[in-house]
Amino acid sequence: MKLQLRGRTLDLSRPRLMGVLNVTPDSFSDGGRYLDVESALARARTLKAQGADLIDLGGESTRPGAAPVSASEEKRRLLPVLEAVLELGLPVSIDTRKPEVAAEALALGAHLLNDVGGLRDGRMVRLAAEHQTPVVIMHSPVNDPQTMMQHARYADVVREVAGFLRHQAEGALAAGVPAVVLDPGFGFGKRLEHNLELLRRLDELAALGHPLLVGLSRKRTIGELTGVEAPEHRVCGSVAAHLTAARRGARILRVHDVAAHAEALAVWNAVEG
Repeated sequence: MKLQLRGRTLDLSRPRLMGVLNVTPDSFSDGGRYLDVESALARARTLKAQGADLIDLGGESTRPGAAPVSASEEKRRLLPVLEAVLELGLPVSIDTRKPEVAAEALALGAHLLNDVGGLRDGRMVRLAAEHQTPVVIMHSPVNDPQTMMQHARYADVVREVAGFLRHQAEGALAAGVPAVVLDPGFGFGKRLEHNLELLRRLDELAALGHPLLVGLSRKRTIGELTGVEAPEHRVCGSVAAHLTAARRGARILRVHDVAAHAEALAVWNAVEG
């Protein structure tokens, strides 16, 4: 399986690492650390050196309960960093749910659109088709971080997530989007039991036939399972969760701790072939 990223090819015959770079003051794990271009670029260089295959750049926190920011503020945070990071030569994914932000990021040369809104806004679909850019479609019960946990109710979380992702993927491809990546949205309107069920049955989502992205890095679920309160110390639990996801079909792992995951995947790949 290969993913074409606007002139670049990402070989998904083995799991790949997407390094997280948040240029936000309020992200749950690393908010406020990379607010200027220099510190963000230094972090991107570190992610690349540690083994990241691509970088996911975000200018708005979408953790449960996060307050929204305006499109102008998100662009102010994001676009100068994007221009700098693109010079490193790695594919760059833009993590946004705003068409205004996506339009300028794609015009600058971003390689992948990571829409945590799940392509609910048709303008995002049209932009991806116009720029011939693949899209990550993430599931959440509603496109509102402040209220999503109020909607964490499922009769069968895997069936409902799969249905949403299938429907959104079919619509995007019919509209001319060149490729889609599916993200179950761990933690987005989902409680511990929902996240565990999704992880146990991840192969059912992989069977939809599109590359699968999983992001459990440092999340509350890891803390609930391990008892580790500080997100930056949830490295071991994150690696364990992501190796489980890889075994069940995940092809892209969205992680903060690239070096630890790269070491674990080196062993995993040698054993699993």
